[in-house]
Amino acid sequence: MENLFSLKELSVLDIHKIINNALEFKKGKTCKSLAGKKVANLFFEPSTRTHYSFVSAEANLGMVVVDFNKETSSVKKGESLYDTIKTFEAVGFDVVVIRHPQNSYFNQLQGINIPILNGGDGTENHPTQSLLDLMTIKEEYGHFEGLKCAIVGDIRHSRVAHTNIEVMQRLGMEVYVSGPKEFDDGAGEYIDFEKALTEMDIIMLLRVQYERHGYEIQLSKEEYLKEYGLTMDKVNRMKNEAIIMHPAPFNRKTEIDDDVVECSKSRIFKQMTNGVYIRMAVLERALN
Repeated sequence: MENLFSLKELSVLDIHKIINNALEFKKGKTCKSLAGKKVANLFFEPSTRTHYSFVSAEANLGMVVVDFNKETSSVKKGESLYDTIKTFEAVGFDVVVIRHPQNSYFNQLQGINIPILNGGDGTENHPTQSLLDLMTIKEEYGHFEGLKCAIVGDIRHSRVAHTNIEVMQRLGMEVYVSGPKEFDDGAGEYIDFEKALTEMDIIMLLRVQYERHGYEIQLSKEEYLKEYGLTMDKVNRMKNEAIIMHPAPFNRKTEIDDDVVECSKSRIFKQMTNGVYIRMAVLERALN
């Protein structure tokens, strides 16, 4: 049984194994051993990409898929997270995928005897998103060592940023943060956005997470786009081989302009495609 809570628990070798397995799935590898296994997707926060790429991955593997609805469950009666997951274990599910707003929610799930895959917790961890980001970078450059990445935007509220900064540094990348100062929580070395545009191999934009803010952002959407968003004139100042990434969903005309979303440097939708193969790889790891 292999849980996946945080990439900090995985060695660099483990991370490379997952990425390489995902690349094999993308090339057409099949896995029949998971066919018929039962998986429950428990998303306690809204999600499109993570949720439904897991569903797509599970379908590709021939698994029996159930999507949990907290609004029609005993959670509404006060059932604890532990008891909810223990119920899925008791009635015969083989693995669960959980997205939850609480940081490190999995610490309260000691005693669960089926694999748990973290689909994102609070503002701390998003392991499969980071893995699909790394897969996309490896496809692009063939390596990680020495690459420069600037993560731009709402660092403070981003589990994607906090996960990627740690793992990218372990893989030998130079990682910087940029964006409004009120979003800088000290998680990485700050770089001026204009400087990042001309020096970075990867510009990774983050969504401004209005729903998480305990305060009002000082910039209007128009001001944010002008100061820290990607417009085509800024894209044209990037290195020729540099790429644009974003975990999505994205706020068009805030952190990214319409014509940048699918421009030649953008890998945003490729990231989404790769998410299916990464999630196939972590499901196989969990159950084999």
